[in-house]
Amino acid sequence: MMHGRGKSDSAIVAAKPANNAERSAAEPVEPRAETEGNADQQSTRRAQSRVSVSQALERIRQVAKERKKERFTALFHHISIDLLDEAFFELKQDAAAGVDDLTWQDYQANLERNLEDLHERVQRGAYRALPSRRTYIPKPDGRQRPLAIAALEDKIVQRATVALLNAIYEEDFLGLSYGFRPGRCAHDALDALFVGINSTKVNWILDADIRSFFDEISQQWLVRFLEHRIGDQRIIRLIQKWLKVGVLENGIVAVSDRGTGQGSVISPLLANIYLHYALDLWAERWRRREATGDMIFVRYADDFIVGFQHEADARRFLDEMRKRLQLGFTFMCSKSRQGFFLLKRKTRRDRMQAKLRMVKQEMRWRMHQPIPEQGRWLWHVVRGYFNYHAVPMNTRALAVFRAEIARSWHRVLNRRSQKANLTRVRMDKLIDDWLPKPRILHPWPDQRFAVTHPRWEPYAGKLHVRI
Repeated sequence: MMHGRGKSDSAIVAAKPANNAERSAAEPVEPRAETEGNADQQSTRRAQSRVSVSQALERIRQVAKERKKERFTALFHHISIDLLDEAFFELKQDAAAGVDDLTWQDYQANLERNLEDLHERVQRGAYRALPSRRTYIPKPDGRQRPLAIAALEDKIVQRATVALLNAIYEEDFLGLSYGFRPGRCAHDALDALFVGINSTKVNWILDADIRSFFDEISQQWLVRFLEHRIGDQRIIRLIQKWLKVGVLENGIVAVSDRGTGQGSVISPLLANIYLHYALDLWAERWRRREATGDMIFVRYADDFIVGFQHEADARRFLDEMRKRLQLGFTFMCSKSRQGFFLLKRKTRRDRMQAKLRMVKQEMRWRMHQPIPEQGRWLWHVVRGYFNYHAVPMNTRALAVFRAEIARSWHRVLNRRSQKANLTRVRMDKLIDDWLPKPRILHPWPDQRFAVTHPRWEPYAGKLHVRI
């Protein structure tokens, strides 16, 4: 096992030339018409709005794809009423309110006028971000994870900005990054890791976890990285408003020059942009120029795994990464008992225990509900858990989870009355009726990876995976 902690600033990538061509290549979307008529007319208008937004984003995406080394100097006007409308309906309707105490339903009550006012303030520079509200959620290890809950209008403008930036950066991000990206999930990262380890000469694994990453990102470096592609200073100033506005906790607003406000709508994208320049591009270049043998790299958000054929490469990479990054890391290097790598995926015990504790607490609240109502809720809980964790070689963990849920349900039902007369036969019948049975729902990683990445099909005889 190797442990280390990086201490130096990340090197910046060379700036790219300015570009004035995007102004004509990505035209502003048409303003939407005033709301008139019945609900059918409004529905038609919203459908037209979605088409208009989609076309505008596609033009931006094409420019980003064709002009990899140029900057976008005219983006701000694309934050239109139509885009804000789309952003609003992408938000969770039951999400917690920020410091403004404004809910999704409150805003929708007068949506058109609210969005017109918001759009006008954004475009003339009068929009002011509000401090995020600090809240905490429990982590599996018993600690508390801090989250920043933004005000509703901040969420709307952030979501619209994310749509614009995604159109650009999805053309720039490397295939080795998987976290918080459209159409990608943790299972895709695991598939890539599985295929990479089993298809290359990997003998050493470096497992790195960036400690407190979202709270420690250098805002100064983040802005420098953004300016590689974003030449529209109005977009930069908008992002800086969210970075500098601070977090409200116990009646005090704390402002820092570090962090992106974990939990905010735009935070995951900003984190990916930072790591794209600070880590991904460097690791890919290191693989091409420095590695003496096979090397794989897979990143999901602030967690990443690097595989090496040679131990010397692993140790050199670790040493150079310590010098490059200013963040804290936890590193682990390991191999199987037989000396080979067989990537097994097993549900982490602490994560399972945290989920079971949540279910037990909820079951106590639902103690006196009718059994069918309890059963329907537990069916959704177990099914949702299986949808994520039902991967090959993890059947035993699924069975343990289901058995613990059944045991908790049995205890709750027996406590509903002083007469604990629920027989084992009756309880087994309830379990069979309501709790899904463990079964593998996900294909083997190499099978799904081949489907997801058809460009590797010419090498079907022996997968030649470049990660």
